[in-house]
Amino acid sequence: MEAEVKKLLLSRNDSISTGQSIHETNSELKSYSSGLKWVFLDYSSLWRAGLSWSIFFLLNIGVPIVSHFVFSCSNCDPSHKRPYDSLVQLPLSLFGAISFISLSSFARIYGLRKFLFLDKLSEESEKVREGYKQQLHKSMKLLSAFVLPCFLADSVYKIWWFTSGGTQIPYLYDTYLSKTIVCVLLMCSWLYRISICFLVCVLFKLTCSLQILRLQDFAQVFERESDVASITIEHLRIRRNLRVISHRFRLFILSTLILVTLSQFMSLLVTTKPSSTINISTTGELALCSITLVTGLFICLRSAAKITHKAQAITSLATKWHACATIELDELDDEIATIDRYAVTSGWDTDNEEGDGDDVLDNTNMVPIFANTISYQKRQALMTYFKHNKAGITVYGFMLDRTWLRMIVAVQISLTLWTLKKTIVIS
Repeated sequence: MEAEVKKLLLSRNDSISTGQSIHETNSELKSYSSGLKWVFLDYSSLWRAGLSWSIFFLLNIGVPIVSHFVFSCSNCDPSHKRPYDSLVQLPLSLFGAISFISLSSFARIYGLRKFLFLDKLSEESEKVREGYKQQLHKSMKLLSAFVLPCFLADSVYKIWWFTSGGTQIPYLYDTYLSKTIVCVLLMCSWLYRISICFLVCVLFKLTCSLQILRLQDFAQVFERESDVASITIEHLRIRRNLRVISHRFRLFILSTLILVTLSQFMSLLVTTKPSSTINISTTGELALCSITLVTGLFICLRSAAKITHKAQAITSLATKWHACATIELDELDDEIATIDRYAVTSGWDTDNEEGDGDDVLDNTNMVPIFANTISYQKRQALMTYFKHNKAGITVYGFMLDRTWLRMIVAVQISLTLWTLKKTIVIS
């Protein structure tokens, strides 16, 4: 699989040194595939798939359930009690189950190459291929940046809990050996679950990044002579890719949103009771679990909103191109009708300042106009098409744009304030 991916990425890339490009791409894809195998475990054979599911049931379901009932430690001192362990294990295991089932279906139905759109990458420009190769590399760094800190923090907590608990914590036969084995299993379970959760979110961000690169490359058609047919066909291809991504991830995003909302609501409801014991030893792991869930949801929603914004910015860019062409061509006379020219002079922007996040899709520059530009009727028809065919990430028909993000935040804040009103009493 890695050889096929490397071939796709390196095809039609003659301007880059062959030896250096092969080495860099092979190294990045090898590390990326190695990271994916922790979850996918190569579904090419039946026994590998069985091994993947066995590890899932052991680390995501078996170990958390056994540890919750065996190490409830009701007779321990207050610092070693775990009153909120169910609020930690249940949401994290559910999130891990949703993520694992999603990854399993992706691997079984599409395969890694098709799922990451690598099978179509040879059709893209060199700029898109190079940008996607960089995104592959960044995605592994992003995954490590989220997983490692959470794992280290939880490992410190578990090591402290087992080493300082003494004989209060149940054990079998040898105290040190029993606690060491259980502690390692719990740490592996935590690492496995958060890795699965963050991996799906990072994969979603990665596929969205490729479409953003394609949108930025597509925006170049308004800076050169193009025809309506080629512009429409390319935009339809991008819309189809966004629809495919939406269809693949819609159940995962919706399930994650519902799970995170319910888990945070229950955590807030329980911890704000007057009789609750709140300190770092009792609620530290709960806070870490909440950070993990919210961060995963944030990655998905931010990626969806970003690509939706970029996709809808195409309409604004096309409208600006249409306006520039209309104004400019009306002012051209017959003597200069065959000369390419720009809609404004080079002194249009004198402060040389760029807006936050400006790129080819979001800028205030005028669009260059050519003498042989498309006729007014065709440009108007293209504007009508863009107006009624907005692209973006959808969840069962609802567009995940900034408006929906504001609504989600408003609902979460309202739910939080309502919970605090019911649980906190000021005397």
